[in-house]
Amino acid sequence: MAQTPIVTLTLNPALDMSTSVGTVRAGPKLRCGTPRFDPGGGGINVSRVIARMGGTSIAFAALGGPSGAHLAELLTAEGVNFLALEAPGPTRQSMAVTESTTGKQFRFVMPGPEWTDTRIAASVQAIRNAMPKGALLLVSGSQPPGFPDDFVLTLTKAVEGHAAVLLDTSGAPLFRVAATDGAGLHLLRMNADEAEELAGTPLHTIAETADFAAGLVARGVAKTVIIARGAEGSVLVSPQGRWFCHAADVAIKSKIGAGDSFVAGYILATARGAPPDQALARGVAAASAAIMTEGTELCRVEDAEALIAACPVGPI
Repeated sequence: MAQTPIVTLTLNPALDMSTSVGTVRAGPKLRCGTPRFDPGGGGINVSRVIARMGGTSIAFAALGGPSGAHLAELLTAEGVNFLALEAPGPTRQSMAVTESTTGKQFRFVMPGPEWTDTRIAASVQAIRNAMPKGALLLVSGSQPPGFPDDFVLTLTKAVEGHAAVLLDTSGAPLFRVAATDGAGLHLLRMNADEAEELAGTPLHTIAETADFAAGLVARGVAKTVIIARGAEGSVLVSPQGRWFCHAADVAIKSKIGAGDSFVAGYILATARGAPPDQALARGVAAASAAIMTEGTELCRVEDAEALIAACPVGPI
């Protein structure tokens, strides 16, 4: 199926390890189950789901050291196309431990290697040079130490006229972009807690969330803004309209990967020419499917397809 080129950028990827133990408690050695290793990081996860869905993308990731080599091997084994951006140190690792007696998850995430201004400037040029004309460039996940809060604004200017930038991040980089009139993003995604913090007030209703998103669109922060309202579903506002898509009612096994699965479903549908409301439904179905899987596992394509009918979308 024809699609617009998609490039995902993961500046701070992780070699994800997941395991389980009966009870998490301080003091004694905790004998864990057999660990599972997965390539992790926002953009990488999105590219992995896109590949499962029969789409194509290039996963651009900063990799270094033995952990980076292991991550690259895992991507190759999954058939994910990727380009390695040389990192200044070993790729970070993360660990998710599920307490089998309660189902609680404990997640331990390392910071990643420190970047210098020189390396950051070189990375912008490398990304620009690798970009297919007319691509959708998704910047997803956290930034490693050393990157300035306004890096995405710099990158957006660097690829202007060549690629459209979509952003799914958190913390200071998100707040910096959201505060910038005319930032020029193609899409900005966040969750309800982040939206309320940016708004400085609770957003109790779907309509209030849509109004806040519309304000960001009006200020030129992004052409499209998506705000996830947890188990309720997601709001999308663009010049074409305002929509809400209900999440499917499914049993929760793990919330890890739900956001990345959403973005994969949404961006692939968009790249294939789907209108905003249909792309939103694809994203919400993929997110709902992701929480049905264990540990760090992402959505299964068959689940995402089956759940589309359970994710109704309508105007706000």
